[in-house]
Amino acid sequence: MSELSTTQTIPPVDAVPNHVAIIMDGNGRWATQRFMPRVAGHSKGVEAVRTIVEACIEQGVSYLTLFAFSSENWRRPEDEVSILMRLFMIALEREVNRMHANNIRLKVVGDLTRFSPELQEKIRKAEALTNDNTRLTVTICANYGGRWDVIQAMNKLLVSEPGITQIEEHHLTPHLSMAYAPEPDLFIRTGGEQRISNFLLWQLAYTELYFTDTYWPDFGRAELASAIQSYQQRERRFGRTSAQVIASKKAS
Repeated sequence: MSELSTTQTIPPVDAVPNHVAIIMDGNGRWATQRFMPRVAGHSKGVEAVRTIVEACIEQGVSYLTLFAFSSENWRRPEDEVSILMRLFMIALEREVNRMHANNIRLKVVGDLTRFSPELQEKIRKAEALTNDNTRLTVTICANYGGRWDVIQAMNKLLVSEPGITQIEEHHLTPHLSMAYAPEPDLFIRTGGEQRISNFLLWQLAYTELYFTDTYWPDFGRAELASAIQSYQQRERRFGRTSAQVIASKKAS
């Protein structure tokens, strides 16, 4: 379990982000611009996931978190939601063995109870198969929302400590859905939108944000490298002054 909290401690800062979180946006618009059905964009987006997983390993990233389906995405047309669920199922069937062979751990977080029993079982089996892998942890956020995450953590806390009268940050963080991972260093959103969209609201407190107009199906190795290059030019102060940051670097 990760105990690092950017509002309580100052985490180590490396040239390559330890944890990259991505909102994979623009699949539908990518397809529409090509006079193709939206499902073609989602299918192409699955291929982009494979490319970015490989690129993260090449770059030395340890955690990759992907926002695949939000709790608000159920508002989309029913046929599109059905297609997304089917693609999720197919991706699990096709990719899990390959991930396991490459020492990649898979985690799926969110309110999974709304998914079909078959999909839930495939998720459980995939997580169990890859649980001990250490090269890269890939987290898929599915039927996930940042507010849901905080509320479910609060409910778990109240069950585990029913007599608690004053809640502090260190009480809640172990119950968050991604307590096993450090907070993201770099957040990327593709597709031209510049908002968080209820993604990892607690965890993004001090994350560096990067927005690109590139649609997710076109986001590849070069685009990830550009995002990391932008990250490397940021000064991560965590509430300190620039002078303090410079002094701490000299001291180390």
